[in-house]
Formats: sequence, structure tokens, C-alpha cells
Amino acid sequence: MNNKKIDYEEITKLVSFLEEKHLTHFELEVEGFKIKISRALPQVAAPAAVAVPAPAPQPESAQPAAQASPAAGEAPGAFHYITSPMVGTFYRAPDPTSPSFVEIGEEVKKSQTLCIIEAMKLMNEIESDLDGIVAEIYVENGKPVEYGQRLFAIRPAAA
Repeated sequence: MNNKKIDYEEITKLVSFLEEKHLTHFELEVEGFKIKISRALPQVAAPAAVAVPAPAPQPESAQPAAQASPAAGEAPGAFHYITSPMVGTFYRAPDPTSPSFVEIGEEVKKSQTLCIIEAMKLMNEIESDLDGIVAEIYVENGKPVEYGQRLFAIRPAAA
């Protein structure tokens, strides 16, 4: 198998599989042959359209609703929202016995892990794409999330 080469058709099938399963990364290594495929998910209007149902989890608990109320009085651009890049299960910590990656009110740095989304037995770390303060966490630990669903509101750090 070391002399076997992968052909265009096999690569096309792998890319189709990635798209079909909504995966962003795929790696395979067999007997010295290694292939990595990554793709960026489109950042079009879909996240905004899908994000509309996201506030529904807030009324489940009085505490998150109270924490969200100061945000309602702030300017519309006061927050940056981290949305789910895939369908999966949301986890706030790397394992059940570890503390959460972040808490409300905590400062975060760009590229800092905020949570994990498990999709098809793969653990995908979701990172902050800016420095700031965690203003809201929209999803409960262990709950399913949809593509484009709001996960976090981050108040950007002053420039």
C-alpha cells in the first residue's frame, strides 16, 4: 500500500463526505500515507437567520435572563457572537471532572478554547476569534446545538 497513490475520484469522494457530514477537518493516515482535508464553512447570512431561535434557552433559567438584561440596553454592536460551526453536542469542559473552559464575566483571548462540540465522535474545539469578556453563554452543558446557533456573546476588549 505504500506505493498506492490516491486518485482524483477518491479525493472527490472524501470532500463530498466532509460536506455531507458537515465536517470541517478530516485526517487519515494508513501505512505511511497521510491526507488532511480542511474546509471553511460559509459565513453568509445563514447564522443570523438560524440564530433567531437561540434566545429561547434564556427563559429556562432566571439567572441567564437576568444576566442578559444589561446587554439588551447596550448598543447593537456591543457584542460579538460565537456561533456553532456544526451540528453536535455542546460541552463546556474537556471532560466531566474538569472545570469549564470559560465562565460569564471571564476575560478571554483570541484563539482561547471556549467549548467543545462533539460531532460524530469527534471533539471539535471552538475558539474565541477576538479578545474580550464573556457576556453570555447561551447553551447548557451536554445539550445539542445546530449550525449557526449562538453559543457565546463576547464583549470585545477596548482597542
